[in-house]
Amino acid sequence: MCASSRRELYLPCFEMAPGSKIFVGSRAIGFYSNHVPLLTKYNQKFKETYVITSVGKSFHTYNCSNFGLISVSDAHPSDITCMAADSKYVYTAYGNTVTAFIRSTTAEHVYECPGKNVHHLLPFGDHLIAVDVESHVSIWHISTKDLYMELEFNNSTFRISTMMHPSTYLNKILFGSHQGTLQLWNIRKNKLVYTFDGWNSHVTAIEQAPAVDVVAIGLANGNIIIHNLRFDESVMTFTQDWGLVTAISFRTDGHPIMATGSMVGHIAFWDLEEKKLKGQMRDVHHGAVTGMCFLNSEPLMVTTAADNALKMWIFDQPDCGGRLHKIRSGHYAPPTRIRFHGKHGKDILSAGQDCTLKSFSTVHEKHNKNFGQASMNRSLAKKKGLKNDVFKLPPIVDFAAECSREMHWDGIVACHHGSPVVSTWNFQKSCMGSHKLMHKRFDNMLDTHVEALVVEITTCGNFALVGWSTGHVDLYNIQSGIFRGSFGNPTAHNGPIRGAAVDGLNQVAITGASDGYIKFWQFKSKELLKNLKMESAVSMLFLHRESSMMAVALDNFTVNVVDIDTHNIVRVFSGHRNSVTDMAFRSDGRWLLTSSMDSTIRTWDLPLGRLVDSFLLDSPATSLTLSPTGDHLATTHVDDLGVYLWNNRTLYVHVALKALPDDFEPAVVALPGTYCTTNENEEDEANVRNYEDELEDIYKSPEQISSELVTLSLLPESRWKSLTNLELIRKRNKPTEPPKLSKVPFFLPTIPGLELKFAATKSEDNSEASRILQIDALTETSELCKCLSAATASGDYHNVMVYMKELGPSAIDKQIRSLSPIGGGSFYIMTSFIRFLESTMLGKRDYELGQAYIGLFLKVHGDLLAREKEFIKELESLQKIQLDSWKELNRKFNQSSCIVNYLKNATL
Repeated sequence: MCASSRRELYLPCFEMAPGSKIFVGSRAIGFYSNHVPLLTKYNQKFKETYVITSVGKSFHTYNCSNFGLISVSDAHPSDITCMAADSKYVYTAYGNTVTAFIRSTTAEHVYECPGKNVHHLLPFGDHLIAVDVESHVSIWHISTKDLYMELEFNNSTFRISTMMHPSTYLNKILFGSHQGTLQLWNIRKNKLVYTFDGWNSHVTAIEQAPAVDVVAIGLANGNIIIHNLRFDESVMTFTQDWGLVTAISFRTDGHPIMATGSMVGHIAFWDLEEKKLKGQMRDVHHGAVTGMCFLNSEPLMVTTAADNALKMWIFDQPDCGGRLHKIRSGHYAPPTRIRFHGKHGKDILSAGQDCTLKSFSTVHEKHNKNFGQASMNRSLAKKKGLKNDVFKLPPIVDFAAECSREMHWDGIVACHHGSPVVSTWNFQKSCMGSHKLMHKRFDNMLDTHVEALVVEITTCGNFALVGWSTGHVDLYNIQSGIFRGSFGNPTAHNGPIRGAAVDGLNQVAITGASDGYIKFWQFKSKELLKNLKMESAVSMLFLHRESSMMAVALDNFTVNVVDIDTHNIVRVFSGHRNSVTDMAFRSDGRWLLTSSMDSTIRTWDLPLGRLVDSFLLDSPATSLTLSPTGDHLATTHVDDLGVYLWNNRTLYVHVALKALPDDFEPAVVALPGTYCTTNENEEDEANVRNYEDELEDIYKSPEQISSELVTLSLLPESRWKSLTNLELIRKRNKPTEPPKLSKVPFFLPTIPGLELKFAATKSEDNSEASRILQIDALTETSELCKCLSAATASGDYHNVMVYMKELGPSAIDKQIRSLSPIGGGSFYIMTSFIRFLESTMLGKRDYELGQAYIGLFLKVHGDLLAREKEFIKELESLQKIQLDSWKELNRKFNQSSCIVNYLKNATL
């Protein structure tokens, strides 16, 4: 469902999550593509191309003009395995079920495959072809859902790997196999037409070439065969060094270029005229290029892969190379830590296992940011490429952000898995910062395992607190990156630091470690204020600065709440059955939310000291964060690439919260799916409306709107307006020099006539033929005369008008002059032409052409028409028809003019 109004506030979704009283699933963000190849659809009505990508249980539709998300389909019961599309439907398969979606959002038809899981789909006219993993082919009639035909293949001899419909091959489907052979089938007759021997390699891709009878065949050994199906001959062969061919596409904008994708994320471009490699683009995706398509008649190409990225490339370089034009991408490895950034809760910072830091907007995806991946030498990484960066830092495991001074210097610090280096980031510039924080004491300890585990930023945005695996806690100035001191002598704790925090006034610093102690330090003097012994090792700390309440997760799965003013434990919450992964406070400090590896998310009420809400998820949450405004809860999960948003129901409806019993068993709640975000401007709204109207029948104006009105031919004025002035135009365009005659060899005889034609040589047998010149040989019957003769016999003059429309002004003048007996015609033909003009006036079609033909006909043959009485009656009839049509047209003109003048005067 595409949200088109902000007023809905997701209230219809409340009853979808009975397992939670407070939170209800809103949507998932950060999903763009997976391993299923993309689809493209062209909307003829709005001249727009759409790209369709699969994101698991749903598919997204983007417009190519601005890469905006237009619609999201309804969720499937399981993940989509393959997709296909025609002008009306989008077809998806999950398991052995195939669904036809109309408007790319709602399922209209469902087809049950008698075999197992479907992995190939192909719409073919009024039919839909599906192939399952056992090479069982099912063909349905799309509208009636009747099973039209079934084909059985033996996987041991012919295991179907791909299929396509060759252009202009009626009722023919070409199947490729894992064994390397290909078969052409007539699905109407259920007959094998031809078997291609193949090239002893697995067929991975087949694509129709711009030329008829020619297809491109990609093989697992890296070969690309340009093959002529009609003659079973290979036109040319290419080989890419990167192995298996995953996708093939052809440019259709005038350049003879073929693109092929590979398993390593590279794309090769082949020149079909010069039969050589034209260029290549490396590291297009982090993984196999599963989907690739050139847009029709445009220098644009869209690609997708399993790295959760949708990219558009434009080919405007002198060497025909491509550059990145537009991109929509998320994490290609699961995110590890998320936090809301800013006071309004519109941006979510996300660090993933792909070593990147990203920002996702809860308002619109066009506000998303990609900070890139951390590197010790960014300039060198840009030169050598991200994959070849030997100075790349490991994934971020913890980060802290503060927006109070982000306009002046870096406002984000992050520590990396297994690395002693702490990196800084700039939110405004969307890039890595200029400082790398690491104490000099670790310069000689690089051989040992030293790791930065936790980071914290003060409220003022000036200082960063870093905790290390050695028990050291250091303070740095973020603006300059200068070391400002350490807590403890020589270490703050006797074990790895698990948590660090600073109060809102920069008076007290708090640290927790695996030694089971929480220590309170004077921030400025670095003196120890208090030691607090916990029941178990500290797992993490989370401080709510406004209320001075700090949540402490322990290794025994309990959560303690500590008052940092009194240094006392004020609450103890137990109930989790596995380690706590993350914690968050509500903005007023009343609720504490905790996630655990036991797949539950629990909400604890601090004043009550009890559990008030709990729900169970299919996958454990690795991180959670609550927006400053309290309207959204964001979560990330194990082996999941997305960020999931949950709405807080208590902001919209009254929710009675009661303490839950100790033996409460939470219900399972499904993760929310993706859907189209709220549109921010009229352009987005228009794009959505255009796509929703895509399947409506495109209105085609009839050739004749009304019998009471006249219809124009819409031909250019130059085709008819100058017909009566051709002689004047010829005089004006007369060349200043006489044309030079080409010398025809004297031994080539010619035939007398208007056109220069060479006569055939006479044989000796014709030596006694008559040498008297026949008058008929000088004249030749014109095409117009032939058309008029046929039209008079049938009474239909439509073909005559079609022929006349194809001629230019000079050709029309020549054809009309040929109607007279002198030009090769006759009085009968001239009478037929007058009746043709009468038919045009009576039909009121091509009105301006008929008037122009009448004027030229009278001008050329006026003297002859006036002398012969047999034409008078026909001309009088034509005159009456013409006057009647003009009187009716003139009356409507006057009526319309009067109405317009009246309305104009009335408004004044």
